[in-house]
Amino acid sequence: MGRAERSGTDSVLFGFWPHRLGQDDSVLSLVEVPFVDPRVQELVAEVQAHYVVLYGTPDESPVDPREFEPPRGRFVIGIDDRDGTLDHRDGEPVAMGGWRWRPDLTDRFGGDRVAEVKRMFVPPRERGRGHARRLLAFLEESARTDGVERLVLETGLVQPEAIALYEATGYTPVEPFGHYADSPLVRCFGKDLRDLE
Repeated sequence: MGRAERSGTDSVLFGFWPHRLGQDDSVLSLVEVPFVDPRVQELVAEVQAHYVVLYGTPDESPVDPREFEPPRGRFVIGIDDRDGTLDHRDGEPVAMGGWRWRPDLTDRFGGDRVAEVKRMFVPPRERGRGHARRLLAFLEESARTDGVERLVLETGLVQPEAIALYEATGYTPVEPFGHYADSPLVRCFGKDLRDLE
């Protein structure tokens, strides 16, 4: 795992999962930030516009920014640091996602300590570079380290790329939950993080 450093309110993981992007050697720097960070809010606006195109409305699931503050959760942006010299405070985010504890789902999942992945998004212009897979792996590891036993998430039938990612990384269908549980378009998935140990 990369080394953690603190800078203001950001917790930075430099050099986490180096990988190739196209012809250039690149590193996806994962930066833990508050959900209210302006970079997060720009991506939230972009994903909400994306949902309007896909579903006709934005995602209306209730989200409280405090749910992503440790120890209740975490929120991360990914910054493409192509040459390894980027100051994370100035970088343009290419991915985002977080997790939040969901104690209300404990009974539904056999007593497991459950958290939900939320606002996972890579803008279309940045897709195909492995950002989502790397960000998801980080969210899983950080949640497991914080005591989460099972991660769950909601996505939609009209997001086949998201469904393919989750299935390819070990998520399996679970009973619908959350704001859109009764929607015929919702697809919910879960993963037992104890399998990562």
